[in-house]
Amino acid sequence: MLRLSLFFVAGFLAVPFFHQPVLGLLHALAVVPFAPFNLSPTSPLGVPALLSASFWGGLWAVVMLLVLRWQAHTPQPWIKALLFGGIALTTVALLVVFPLKGMGFDPAQLPGRFLIGFLVNAAWGVGTLIFVRVLLPR
Repeated sequence: MLRLSLFFVAGFLAVPFFHQPVLGLLHALAVVPFAPFNLSPTSPLGVPALLSASFWGGLWAVVMLLVLRWQAHTPQPWIKALLFGGIALTTVALLVVFPLKGMGFDPAQLPGRFLIGFLVNAAWGVGTLIFVRVLLPR
């Protein structure tokens, strides 16, 4: 149980320390119109968007690290974490989360949205591994 909790903490922390800075860079380059570290309340509970994203980052970290069968004594699966974050999380966001939030599904915007999602979510995946490596050393 402690191990799963530390997986959650690693993914939670990867959002503000990896995901959001990449989003900030994309915002600074005018690639995305929204700024990182959004503290606006989200529906339905009214929690800040950053806290919500961090919570979901923690849950996804548990899933990712269980799927990758992460162990402290094995080499780090950096490419797998990068691809898991970049592909799995982005696909779920585009096909499930965006439609649930009323953002719709526009096939014409899919390549651009996928690339942006891949970048921020891949950063989260790598960041999660960095944090879990620190929290659960060999």
